Parts: sequence; structure tokens; C-alpha cells
Amino acid sequence: MTVVELFKEPQAPARSSSWRRAGRRVRVVVTHDRTRTAGRLAVRHGSFVVGGTKVVAKRAWDGRSAARYERMMRAAEAAGNMDLAKEWEERGRAFRGARHQRRMDLLMAPQKAAKGALVGAAAGTGGLLALGGVMAVHSGELADVAVPLMTTIELVHWLVVIAGIVWGPAVALAPWLFLAAVWAVGRRQQTAPQWALPARERDHGGPIIPSIVVVALRDLGVAPLKNAIKDMGETAAQLLGPITLAGCGVEVDVTLPIGVSTEEVMSRRRKLAENLNRHEHEVYISVAPAARTVRLWIADSGALDEPIGPSPLVLDETLTADYKNGRAPWGVDLRGDAAMLTLYQKHVLVTGLSNQGKTASLRALALWLALDPTVEFRLADLKGVGDWRMFFGLATVLIEGPTDEHVIAATEMVEGAFEEMQRRTLSGRKDWPPLVVIVDEAQVAYGCGAVGVDKRPYGGAKATSRYFRAVKAIHDQGRAVNVTIWEGTQDPTNENLPKRSREGNHIRAALVLGTEAQAKMALGENPVAAGAAPHKLRQGVDKGQLVVAGEGLEMAAGQVSVNVRTHYISDEQAVEIADRAKTLRAGVATVSRLEVAAPVDALADIAALLGNSPRLRTQEVLQKLAERNPGQYRDWTFSDLRDVLEAAGAAPYKSDGKMVVSRERVLEAIAERDDEQREAAGR
Repeated sequence: MTVVELFKEPQAPARSSSWRRAGRRVRVVVTHDRTRTAGRLAVRHGSFVVGGTKVVAKRAWDGRSAARYERMMRAAEAAGNMDLAKEWEERGRAFRGARHQRRMDLLMAPQKAAKGALVGAAAGTGGLLALGGVMAVHSGELADVAVPLMTTIELVHWLVVIAGIVWGPAVALAPWLFLAAVWAVGRRQQTAPQWALPARERDHGGPIIPSIVVVALRDLGVAPLKNAIKDMGETAAQLLGPITLAGCGVEVDVTLPIGVSTEEVMSRRRKLAENLNRHEHEVYISVAPAARTVRLWIADSGALDEPIGPSPLVLDETLTADYKNGRAPWGVDLRGDAAMLTLYQKHVLVTGLSNQGKTASLRALALWLALDPTVEFRLADLKGVGDWRMFFGLATVLIEGPTDEHVIAATEMVEGAFEEMQRRTLSGRKDWPPLVVIVDEAQVAYGCGAVGVDKRPYGGAKATSRYFRAVKAIHDQGRAVNVTIWEGTQDPTNENLPKRSREGNHIRAALVLGTEAQAKMALGENPVAAGAAPHKLRQGVDKGQLVVAGEGLEMAAGQVSVNVRTHYISDEQAVEIADRAKTLRAGVATVSRLEVAAPVDALADIAALLGNSPRLRTQEVLQKLAERNPGQYRDWTFSDLRDVLEAAGAAPYKSDGKMVVSRERVLEAIAERDDEQREAAGR
């Protein structure tokens, strides 16, 4: 061997390449469409046979044993119906007694059969001979006596011959006939898996029937539920209430067996949806009013992907609003019913991830309410891209922009609403016109770090934040005097949506959210525990769909949240609606910043306008006050004037039959107040 041959790399055996070629050929054959079709065919028909055999065997066993009565009794016990359980127990006892009697009768059957055969043979032979005797008398031939008996013997002989001929093929065909019978039963019961069925026969989200729901619950992965349904067998449908049409889907209440909690079912929403041949967003689970019961809403396959109709605000140009008694057409719920929201004395919070329809949803409510000319709007859009620009000429304040200066202006706007709330509260009146403060992108305000000259922060989530304090104060007392605040915010956290702020809202609505923790921040713990799931909505697909909790929407007893698919109103349509609202008003001057007015001293103003006059009629006092400070006193009535003077100890009185204000009393009230303030300062 040469040196070259010694160090030459050994050649791979030719056999390995042939194995690879064979492997590739096998893979091609196995993955070919024809092979897959043949495999599905074999599995399908095999499953029909196996499943049909199980069904037939189960039916036979039920017919021969007391298993059916045991299942019915366990089903009644699982449903908590003890009277029905006792009834089935009695029926089972009666069945077992009758079965025992039949078995005892079978023990005597051979003896009775032998005796019956002997008696029958003797009677038959005698009858045939008697018939033969009659024939012999008629014919005169003695041999005719045996003709009937021999004919019968010949008939039996031919029957045996025929049976011998048929028996062989019958024995050969019997197994195939049995297989055909159980195959037919299996096909009728659809015992084959879905993937093995032809495409035209598969369930692609078909109608929901009780058996489908029961199987979906059985395979949910909850052991006590699976065992209970297996024990109940065909009676497991007793767990279900009536399946009723509900909008673009159906609704059914499920009474859970003892030992199964509602939380175990609600936490498996995705698996339940897949078991029902639905997507996760097409199944909603909530706690029903009855104990140990969950309510399932199951959408028709694909129905939630279809758009809803336009808003009534767009369709009906004559539509108006009524703040106190009306309801805003916000959208439709999953049942297809109109979601009509009352806004009377309601604080509103709408939150969700970015670009999911938050501003459009909040703006739709404001556009409806703008059709009530008694409502005043003060609005801050801290995104500032023009989403609310159509409210110029509708809102008395419209702030647009994301900078610290805009947050400062928005804070002063909210503080101004708080001061208006205090003024209304102190007046004693309750029939004030509604004032609605709207802050969109409120997370910008909560995250602002601007600090005023008094060292107090304008924004932030702490108790020292001027914005937060004003919002919380309006939440606490505003609704009583028709001062409400609406906030729209993104991606809720404890930093950009403080707990005390979000919990002060009467209506809390959430679009798509990222986590269950955010859902609890947006809606509260209880609605999420009861099935509200904005974190299960599909980002980018379920735009404009809200989960709404709290007051405002009509809900069934025990229901704590509603899914609302809101009507989308485009910017162009919003401008048209806003223009209609402007025609209902006498012209509104919109400012971009609310000037913070200096504190008003009503007593000093009254004393100043009295001058040297000892008294003036209340009508004149009101007129002069309105001329002196229109912004403060223009809406004052006699009641407002009287309340201020009575509180100071200078109440109006009658002189010559007319109510007047005394200069002396007013000056005494001012002097007494000043003395009290000096004493308080000295202490």
C-alpha cells in the first residue's frame, strides 16, 4: 500500500445514499394528498364502526341493567333535585324486582318447555290423525288417514334442507351485516373526529345544540365536571337551561355540578371556545344570577367581525338630546340590542390601549349631549391633533395640545369647574344647568411634572397634584349640582390613573387592554371577577368595542358589565353633528384658557353699589351687581342674593311693600366679619 493510499479518506458506502433516497421516497408517499385522503378515509370509517359498537353496546347494557336509572339518579343529585333522585331510585328498584322475577321464570322455563313440547306434539299428532280420518271417510281410502301427518313431516324435512343451505352464507354474512349496522349507527352519531370528516361535513362553527355544549364542558379539563357528566351520561343536558337566541348568537345558563366552581370554568374561556368550534372572542362567560351557574354567550361563527350600522346621530338629522331624561345611542350590545346610555349626573371614564377608538367613543357621547342646548362644555384635548376641534363654538373652553402649558391650562379649567361647583353648592339651589368637563388623554395631565409658583405640582398622581385634587373633588360632590367630569386615558396604570380617581366614576368603560391587571384597574375587581374581559379583546380588530361597567346602561339582574360595539362617527360626520348643535345655541364664545378670577366679595360689592343710599330695592341691587361683574352675577336670582345676605346677618326686608337691602345692615355685617377674621388671625 502506497503512502497516498494509506492516508486517503475512506469513501462512504453506497448503501447510505440508497437509504436516503428510499427515505425521501417514503416521505413523498406518506405526505402525498392521496395518502392523506386514504388515511382520513380509513380513520373515518373505522371510527364509525368503533363508535357505533360502543353506542350499541351501551344501549344493550342499559336495556339489560339498571345503569340508566343510576345515571338519572346521579344527574338529579348533581342538579340538587333530591325528590327526582328518590323517584328514579324507586323506578330502579321496581326494574330490579321485575328483572329478578324474569330470571326466576327462566329457571322453570326448560321444564315448562319440555312439557309444552310433549303436549303440543301429542295434540298436533292427534289433530293431524283426526284430519286424516275425516279425509279417509270422505274418500273411502284408509291410507288417507296418514296423509296430513306425512305431509307435515315432509314440510319439516324441506325446511331443514332450506335451513342447511342458507345457514352457511348467513353465518358468513352475519359479521358483515353487524359491521354495517354499527357503522350506520356510528355515522348517524358522528363518532369520527372532525379532522377525518370530509370538508363539507365538518363543523365549522355550526348551530349550538345541547349535546355540543355538554361535550365542550366535559372536555374542558375540569376533573369533577368531566366525571359528573360521564356519570350522568345522556341526561347531562339537564345541566343546561334553554338555549335562547341572543342577537348574533345564543345564550345558555349552565348549572355546575357540586364540587365545580364558576371560576374553574371562567378561567378556561379559550379552551371552551375551541371545544365549541369558536374563536375565543366569540364566547363570553359570566356569572348568572342563580347560584353555582355560569352564563355562556356564544356568537354565530364570524358574526362579530361584521360591522354594525351607522349611529342614529348620523341617520336622523332631527334627533335631539335630553340631559336629564334621555339616553345616548352609543352602539349595540352582543345580543344586538341598542346600548342606550344615560349621562344624567354621571362621571365617565373611558380607557384602553392607543389607537383603539377611545376618543371616538368618548366624542360620540359628547356629540349627542351637545344636542341639548342647556349643557355647557369645558374641554381639554391633551393630544391636540384636532379630534375635538368641531367643539369650537360649542364648548366655552377648548384646550388643544400636549405640552406642560396645556396641562396647566387644563388644570386651571378643572379647578374653575370645582370653584363653580362650590358656588352652586353654597347657593342652596339644585336646578343648575349641566356643566360637563371633558379631559381627553388625561394620562398626560397625571404624568405632567410642571410646578406652580406656590411649589404645588399641576399634574401627577399624588395627593398634592392640583389636577388630581380638583378631579377628586368634583367626583365627590359635583353630581349633586350637575357638574360632572369625563376622562379618557390610555394604558391605565396606578401612575397615569390613580386609584382614587378611577373609582370615583359612575360609568367605567374599557377598550382593548393588555393584561387582566389593567382590566381590574379600568373596571374594578368585581366586574372582572364576574367575567368582564377587555384584555381578551383583539387589538386592532375589536376597535370601538367596549366593556362597560357601573351605572348608565340597563343590565339584567346580577349582571355587572356589558360588551358594547360602539357606532363609529367619522370626523366629517362629527363636524356635521356639531354644526347642528350650534344652531340650537345662541352662539358660544370659546376660549383656549379659562382665566382664574380673583375671589369675589359679594358683601363688599353690594356695599359699594349702595353708596350713600340707605336702602335699595332688591331688583335694583341685582341689576347693578350684573352690571358691575357680569361673569359672576349675571345669573343671580333673588334667592342667590337673599342666601348671601341672610348668611351674613343682613337679610332683605320689606319697606313700603317692596323688598329692599339696607346699607346699614350690610356695613354692620362686613364690620362683624372683619372683626371675626382679625380674632381668628390673632389666635
